[in-house]
Amino acid sequence: MTRTGVLVVDDSAVVRRVVSDLLAAEHDFDVIGACADPVAAAERMDQRWPDVIVLDVEMPRMDGITFLKTIMATRPTPVVICSTLTEKGAETTMQALASGALGIVTKPKLGIKTFLLDNSSDLVTQVRSAARANVKNLRPRTEWKPSPKLTADAMLPAAHGAMKRTTERIVAIGTSTGGTQALEQILTQLPQTCPGLVIVQHMPEKFTASFAARLDSLCRIEVREAQHGDRVIPGRALIAPGARHMMLRRSGAQYYVDVVTGPLVRRHCPSVDVLFRSVAKNAGANAAGIIMTGMGDDGAAGLREMKEAGACTLAQSEDSCVVYGMPKEAVKLGAVERIVDLGAIPAEIVRFG
Repeated sequence: MTRTGVLVVDDSAVVRRVVSDLLAAEHDFDVIGACADPVAAAERMDQRWPDVIVLDVEMPRMDGITFLKTIMATRPTPVVICSTLTEKGAETTMQALASGALGIVTKPKLGIKTFLLDNSSDLVTQVRSAARANVKNLRPRTEWKPSPKLTADAMLPAAHGAMKRTTERIVAIGTSTGGTQALEQILTQLPQTCPGLVIVQHMPEKFTASFAARLDSLCRIEVREAQHGDRVIPGRALIAPGARHMMLRRSGAQYYVDVVTGPLVRRHCPSVDVLFRSVAKNAGANAAGIIMTGMGDDGAAGLREMKEAGACTLAQSEDSCVVYGMPKEAVKLGAVERIVDLGAIPAEIVRFG
């Protein structure tokens, strides 16, 4: 089996050593270098081009954003950002995601070594997911036990009986790796008259607010991080906050979202399955569900419940996905009515409304 070549770029010697050791301990990774800044990394890449780059943002000689943009402009390569989690860092990391980075691994200012060792599964998962990315769709503790893979039952019971149709329409979207760029492509094309949207994008706590704010600045529709009790209305997209589940609730003829804490579902919080189940239960045939690029199976079971409740269900096509994991699992489960290219999704949303 060919191993994935990984290059680590971080000005912290501790981070370089710990990240390199954690990845080298995995059978499918080959750490081809650990560099203190992008200039040194570029020299190493002249010798061997990596399959995945783990990249810090704030570094000497050249910042990570500039380096990322250079890579994406010359030879698009999967990049995972390893960044300190601060409000300033969150904004900067959003710039990295907008520039083509595929994932985020957060690190604290203090206790970095312990943190990385305790959260090694997240790092390994992010790099492994990036390694499986469809490159053509990119744009500018050493032992661990996985947490139980809970289903949406952990948050709410399954729907029983489809809702009758009303004039209020809802579109629910679930996505993960590659979703930040895909969502930008979709939401920037939607008119203010589009149906209300509820969205789960797998993303850490504190990053979703910056992500939503950036999209809001680019779109004609309103985009914001969801707060408990927000109403879902036409021309508004609500993005689930990191580390909290978002569920749709119906009150009379109107829809609202509940934002709540809870366990990991399908190893994610927020979980697409939780959102989709709540939409199936409270909107039924008044809703459309769209599952998009991402690794794993979160959302597949929930989308099937939406379909069974009478909702329209779509999946992003393999050719247009960065990682064809979540849509593939939904298709295998029989949850998908139609498969559409990313570029066709905005028109599908408008048509549904």
